[in-house]
Amino acid sequence: QVQVVESGGGLVQPGGSLRLSCAASGSLFSIDILGWYRQAPGKERELVATITNGGNTNYADSVKDRFTISRDGAKNTVYLQLNSLKPEDTAVYYCRGFRAGSRIVDYWGQGTQVTVSS
Repeated sequence: QVQVVESGGGLVQPGGSLRLSCAASGSLFSIDILGWYRQAPGKERELVATITNGGNTNYADSVKDRFTISRDGAKNTVYLQLNSLKPEDTAVYYCRGFRAGSRIVDYWGQGTQVTVSS
């Protein structure tokens, strides 16, 4: 089992920044990718960014050049730096730890709310 716990959400004005954190614990040897996803009201959950154990990153086109995913292996923590925030970035942001191609090794956090509004 793997547990992932998000923190760092909040209310920010357009153009502002936030940093989200996701602390992972448990059987971490079973996962090879950590990522952030988001779900806005009335919309499906979507990929924001992922990072592999090897440090390879992948971003949704809508957040490229604004968001940065990184990880601290010593702390088993993955971060998402959100810059130049827009109202359309408002969503619940979820952390996910999973193994590529596996339907079983797939763990989600409870989510953290990010609201971008003036």
